[in-house]
Amino acid sequence: MNEASSRFTVTDADTALAVGSGSLPVLGTPRLLAWCEAVTCAAVEDALAEGETSVGTRVDLEHLAATAVGGTVEVSARQVYADGRLRHFAVSAREVGPEGRPGKLVGSGEVTRVVVDAERFMARISG
Repeated sequence: MNEASSRFTVTDADTALAVGSGSLPVLGTPRLLAWCEAVTCAAVEDALAEGETSVGTRVDLEHLAATAVGGTVEVSARQVYADGRLRHFAVSAREVGPEGRPGKLVGSGEVTRVVVDAERFMARISG
């Protein structure tokens, strides 16, 4: 099963205020989504052939708890379904608590990616 995880520290640039998704200086949902997608990219990377990449096609994400600037969030992705080029990943994000232990659940959901030939994909959209 393809899996990956990464830790991210919330900066001022990651806040809802900075990314335009609210007025508070806490982790913005668009940034959490970007982190989830980045981790799914890492999870599928080893399964890609030369010239292939993956593109995100669907996201279902619940942002469950606020995280302050300076907080660390560990985002994990685990492939739960694969059929041909289609990949579904379960994603979760947890604050990293004292001594690196998992803290509160910040977000969870699913990200769908499709494996594509990068050159063919770009040729289709360059019109």
